[in-house]
Amino acid sequence: MTGFGLSAVFYCLSFTPSLLPRPWLLQGVVAGLTAAMGYAAGTAIGAIVRLRWWPSRRVEMIAWRLLFALVPLLILVFLWLGTRWQRDLRVRLGMEPQQEYDAMRTVGVSLLTFGLLLLTARLLRLGAHGIARLLIRVVPESAAYCAGFLVITLLSYGAFDGILVDNLYTTADRSAAITDSGTGRGVVRPASSLRSGGPGSLVSWDSLGRQGRNFVTKAPSQAQITAFTGRPATEPIRLYAGLQSNGDVRQRAATVVREMDRTGAFDRAVIAVLTPTGTGWVDNDVPSSLEYMYGGDTALVSMQYSYLPSALSFLFGRSQVVDAASALITAVRDRWAAMPPDHRPKLLIFGESLGTYGTEKTFGSAEKMVAGADGILLEGPTFANPIHQQLTEDRAPGSPVWDPSYPELPIEFASRAAELRELTGPRPKVVYMQNSSDPVVWAGVGLLWHRPDWLRGRRGPDVTPAMHWYPGITFWQTTVDLMFANKAPVGHGHTYKSGTVDGWAAVAAPPGWTTADTVRLRALLDR
Repeated sequence: MTGFGLSAVFYCLSFTPSLLPRPWLLQGVVAGLTAAMGYAAGTAIGAIVRLRWWPSRRVEMIAWRLLFALVPLLILVFLWLGTRWQRDLRVRLGMEPQQEYDAMRTVGVSLLTFGLLLLTARLLRLGAHGIARLLIRVVPESAAYCAGFLVITLLSYGAFDGILVDNLYTTADRSAAITDSGTGRGVVRPASSLRSGGPGSLVSWDSLGRQGRNFVTKAPSQAQITAFTGRPATEPIRLYAGLQSNGDVRQRAATVVREMDRTGAFDRAVIAVLTPTGTGWVDNDVPSSLEYMYGGDTALVSMQYSYLPSALSFLFGRSQVVDAASALITAVRDRWAAMPPDHRPKLLIFGESLGTYGTEKTFGSAEKMVAGADGILLEGPTFANPIHQQLTEDRAPGSPVWDPSYPELPIEFASRAAELRELTGPRPKVVYMQNSSDPVVWAGVGLLWHRPDWLRGRRGPDVTPAMHWYPGITFWQTTVDLMFANKAPVGHGHTYKSGTVDGWAAVAAPPGWTTADTVRLRALLDR
């Protein structure tokens, strides 16, 4: 009874809105899983209560009748509310609304999901009882049931961790490695010596990996840059080292620096170190923005540290991004710092998602970040970033957690890219771009038991007023949001794209750059 009641409550709460809208299929799976969690919690609570008090038959009958009368009505109300909440959230983010009949499909998927999970739980319970019946012949009944429960728990954990998790990780790693060996459609080896993998390069084309090959070949041409700036452009330099370029991370970084010397990168107006996401992917809007802004007089470098997507790299290999970011940033900075100050190019550093974590760990403190480069742009910092956490906690009184103010240092936060156009005073040295609906920024284990500051008081422009914190539920919903955060429209979720132009304009705009130029370049990149 307790399990049924709590599963119904959890099921209804699963329809409450979170940071991002959910498609009907995902909502169905989430609702079924959430109901199963409620059923498990309710069953456990009921078992504990019955150790001290067992309700009478009359009380049980009244409780069941109330549940059967109220639960269907409650579910219908939350289905209606959930449909309205999802529609409003999609409109808020500029997405097409879902069809009304999707609610019925959601219910079907949720019931199927809940049924499969309940069947699995019942089979496990039968297994525990079977073991107990075998042991009851030689040990007391209570000990036999405890042993049966323990054996099934250990076997289940072993199967989940040793078979499912390990095999999934191994399969994902192998699959990612195979994908990395491929080449995207239309991507061909560059004919320019100013690209890694091209003529005279110290790095072979095959060793760059899929994302490295994309990076070095997708720069805008001189003609495209000239058409935008109205002035003769320089051919941009793009350099990259893949995992296959060198097995040692420091040697890999040293190879990139030698590539920079080979191509004359340190004679350019700007050099930028870009720490990629897990697979080695760099959003092409990031380097293209700088190349258009500086008329191609740029040298942009990056380096792969994993085959796996950022989510898996975050869980299993955070040390890899730290090692790679530290090796490349340090190698480039050391070479740059050895130059005469009046002959140095502008040094910029960029990190997105997990790349922001590696960048922060490389410098170790906000003060060192400010002093470490001419400009640092960090997009979508993870909830685990230590410097970001400290800056947010120490923000100026009255400033919201989603757009904090930190006047002690030239550091700026932006919950919307366009607000960076309104900055006054000295140019910031470090800019954090963090959409208020980005779960990568706002997730965390603390959501299990603590209402976050971003759901208190004034909310970010993306966060619906209908979202509220519920113990356990909000953590689960925000975790689900993580899986589809990159599917949101530009400027929402974990999608920054052309908003990078506003970020670069804030920390490193070239002389004469205007807001009109920013708008024009964003329109070009969005096309």
